[in-house]
Amino acid sequence: MENKETYWSENIRIIFICLAIWFVVSFGFGLLLVEPLNAIQLGGYKLGFWFAQQGAIYSFLGLIFWYGHKMNVLDKKYAQESK
Repeated sequence: MENKETYWSENIRIIFICLAIWFVVSFGFGLLLVEPLNAIQLGGYKLGFWFAQQGAIYSFLGLIFWYGHKMNVLDKKYAQESK
């Protein structure tokens, strides 16, 4: 029973990290910090615009792969402990 609680607490921690990154990228970079970021150019485009259009999508894709990797590591860790 203790392994299940520890597993889920680690899983929830990973989910909260993903949500925090998602919030910072989409709301922070895409809306709140768009004007300061627009002072920086990336490939000819303003960085604030790039984050609102492309950067958020790339970040979300990266989060999906990162979450999948972390969950595989977590699953292997607790599968070995339960045997």
